[in-house]
Amino acid sequence: MFHAIVPPYLLEQLERSADDPSVRARIRQSLQHDAVLRTRPAAGREPVVAAGRQREVYDAENGTDLPGTLARSEGDDPVQDQATNQAYDGTGATWTLFKECYGRDSIDGAGLVLTSTVHYDRGYANAFWDGAQMVFGDGDGEIFGNFTSSIDVTGHELTHGVTQYTANLAYEGQSGALNESMSDVFGSLAKQYALGQSAADADWLIGAGLFQPGVQGVALRSMKAPGTAYDDPRLGKDPQPADMSGYVDTADDNGGVHINSGIPNRAFYLVAAELGGNAYDDAGKIWYSTLTSGNLSPSTSFKDFAAATQTAARDLFGDESPQLAAVTKAWQTVGVLGDQTPLMNAAQTKLETSTPPAAPPDVQPSDPPSDQLPSDQQSPVE
Repeated sequence: MFHAIVPPYLLEQLERSADDPSVRARIRQSLQHDAVLRTRPAAGREPVVAAGRQREVYDAENGTDLPGTLARSEGDDPVQDQATNQAYDGTGATWTLFKECYGRDSIDGAGLVLTSTVHYDRGYANAFWDGAQMVFGDGDGEIFGNFTSSIDVTGHELTHGVTQYTANLAYEGQSGALNESMSDVFGSLAKQYALGQSAADADWLIGAGLFQPGVQGVALRSMKAPGTAYDDPRLGKDPQPADMSGYVDTADDNGGVHINSGIPNRAFYLVAAELGGNAYDDAGKIWYSTLTSGNLSPSTSFKDFAAATQTAARDLFGDESPQLAAVTKAWQTVGVLGDQTPLMNAAQTKLETSTPPAAPPDVQPSDPPSDQLPSDQQSPVE
């Protein structure tokens, strides 16, 4: 399955609005290339497994044949090419997060070699996971720089692989937005862990440093403040909603997977901020446990996922734990849960786990059912 870091609506906006004809041509080429990749089945290359951390970085030499020419493998000294070294470091940082924080051996849990390719195509303004490996473009040079420059971008794309091997969330609608959000969460955590940042120190940005000078924006997305990452005449304004009142009902972008992911992204940020310390500790453990629990269906909704994070927090930390309280408060703040839930009722009344919990109260207007969207939905940036 093709998963790209830059959503199609943003590239479409650029293709329409960029003043420079050469920039428009490079963006149009990236869009056309992505459209072809989306129609292809997941990469069928035989996976390679090994003991411990194993990385292989290839150079496509501005072509599109994958994986390309091997440029650096595990244990090799840095090479002269910066993109190769950045891809090597970024995949290593992601492997280290999952191994040291959650005990996971590579993205498949069984030692999969982390393969990546740099210098893909000419002026390609994206990076993607194709079901088997990471692929990085060099950017168009005017709007986007090299896509290997951000650890969180690498972590984001590799986490699509983790989701692929665990919950396998369908890439459409709310389950697709959750798929995107999981990648943003662990992409950010990979950067935070590599830099030794606490939740309070982190920037909570996805793709910081990708934009070239002159672009009015700081990143592709902000987990802390969805909708504020950029506001540029060529890019338009960041369309991500911060809560369910702004949920976007659209057929574009696989049902808004890159847009509505702002809602669960902010929920995770709120949990991490409430608990303090390092986000990759308690908050990260709750999200990782939820993703790998086996309790998520491919069509999991926001409400389903919120309830699953409550269950994970309860199992990990207890009925009356601050972790469970923080999870519940966060999902209430973004409008996914109402004021009470069956799980919290059970915790507050100290019901035995075998006792059916009380029914939840009536759904509030800001808390739409998973199969019904708000009536005041917006359309994404055109």
